[in-house]
Amino acid sequence: MISTREQKLALLDRGKVMGIYPVSTSKFGLGDWRGSRFTPLGQLQIAEKIGGNAPPGAVFKDRRRTGEIIQANAPGRDPIVTRILWLRGLEAQNANAFGRDIYIHGTPEEWKIGSPASYGCIRMRSSDIIQLYDIVGIGAAVTIVNVPLATAVPGLVTAHSMSAANPLQPGGRPAHKTNETVLTVYCMYQAVETATIAGRLQPHRAEATVLIRTTHGSLPRCSLGVLRESKSMSASTIIRTSS
Repeated sequence: MISTREQKLALLDRGKVMGIYPVSTSKFGLGDWRGSRFTPLGQLQIAEKIGGNAPPGAVFKDRRRTGEIIQANAPGRDPIVTRILWLRGLEAQNANAFGRDIYIHGTPEEWKIGSPASYGCIRMRSSDIIQLYDIVGIGAAVTIVNVPLATAVPGLVTAHSMSAANPLQPGGRPAHKTNETVLTVYCMYQAVETATIAGRLQPHRAEATVLIRTTHGSLPRCSLGVLRESKSMSASTIIRTSS
């Protein structure tokens, strides 16, 4: 869910908000006319994913890597970088989106994120688009609205757990502390099992031991909503997570 009103993207898993990222939509306005530079509204989906192995700052032209890598906020530079999620419109109001090359993509102009600055696409910081790219798949639904997220997503205020400025810190750590005794483990943001904390988190403790129980036998490397990533995760594995 993308709010052009707030310049934010909410990552949803079956209606639950898993993270909120700042974005940048078109500085020219909203719409989907052929040849325009507007950001389309309505129901869309991810049609193609491009750049999965590219390093942060890798430059793309016509969806192909040029071989150049530029740093964030490099002066005078504004190419598409890092990752591309190519969108296809599903409604009459956004039927031209795919042909107009409307993407969710990385930008070197990260200082402009949070305000309208694009030529129609949805821009993200490189670190954020890498994280989003690894979570969503082809066919994933994308809804673009011109209302606040709280209006478009019922229960947003109480449901989300990630800050808008830093939805998920490196290594999958949550951006805030929790005193919950039962957490949900997400593998690619699909709930697979529950994790029970061995002992309630205390206000001044830095860590808590968590026991992973799963009927799947083993878990692949995951982007976890509440746990630090582990290189080796399997049934009955004990790992540690920030509190």
